[in-house]
Amino acid sequence: MSIERPDTERAAARDRSTSRVAVVTGGTAGVGRATVRRLAAEGFDVAILARGQDGLDATRAEVERAGRRALAIHVDVAESQDLLSAAARIERELGPIDVWVNNAMVSIFAPFEEINPYEFDRVTRVTYLGVVNGTRAALACMRPRDRGTIVQVGSALAYRSIPLQSAYCGSKAAIRAFTDSLRCELRHARSGIRLTMVQLPAVNTPQFGWVRSRLPHEAQPVPPIFQPEVPARAIVWAALHPRRELYVGWSTIKAIVFGAKLFPSVGDAYLARHGFDDQQTAAPRDRAAPDNLFEPVAGDHGAHGAFDGRAKPRSIELRASLARRAIGAMVAAAAGVGVIAFVTSRFA
Repeated sequence: MSIERPDTERAAARDRSTSRVAVVTGGTAGVGRATVRRLAAEGFDVAILARGQDGLDATRAEVERAGRRALAIHVDVAESQDLLSAAARIERELGPIDVWVNNAMVSIFAPFEEINPYEFDRVTRVTYLGVVNGTRAALACMRPRDRGTIVQVGSALAYRSIPLQSAYCGSKAAIRAFTDSLRCELRHARSGIRLTMVQLPAVNTPQFGWVRSRLPHEAQPVPPIFQPEVPARAIVWAALHPRRELYVGWSTIKAIVFGAKLFPSVGDAYLARHGFDDQQTAAPRDRAAPDNLFEPVAGDHGAHGAFDGRAKPRSIELRASLARRAIGAMVAAAAGVGVIAFVTSRFA
């Protein structure tokens, strides 16, 4: 004789079997926070992985207010085994992982010779190896089912490095190389797991208020600046649609295509002249402010940084990119109409 489970238990089991589950590393602030919100709005249950407990608690509450299940896990993405354990817990408590977003990062603003080996190593372990570790954990869960999507949150700096961020630029370039290599391996294995990368422009996030810096003035993103909801939209779209790589914003296209591929020496010269000033505001740096390189900064920092007055809430280029099939169909249709009209006029 079977024992019938309570209604709440049956409902929970039903939710686990029908809901989509997403994971976001670095999901408590900036682009990660905006991505968690958008995933919840799209109907995903979300696991949030980060170091700061205040942000974890606040982000979990937001997901639950949106009517979705949330799991907040305190973890440092630099520790591979901790991420593997987190992934196993997510599958036990929320269900099979459909989407894994590798977003966690740290940085330091300083000339290379002023960055000590421990600082450089820490940026690399979080920003680059954190993505490697997250990808390993995601694959461990997705391979048995042969399905799922892994989204690597990149940057225009993965192609076009800038001064004062050598550790961060090196990490983003390494993520791109790693992702391209793994993508080939997955295709060779005829895997159903999809791997995509989203290259971001400058974004108005809290990181510029807590990044470790040795600059004389406060750090800022290089204009033009976008609100975090813009890349969040691109990340969630990339999680749901087949696209190898997605560039967010015209500034990203310009940096990659012109600054890195077509005219790299011109880009070098421009950044040598302007790259130092463009990354600093006029305000002197607060030398007493805490940074998050080795430990999280206490508090809930939300998605937006200090540049709301200068940040763009949308990207026309991104909208066009996401709708390129529809635009292509309209162009083809218009061309067809034009050909028909031309032929008709010539032979009428």
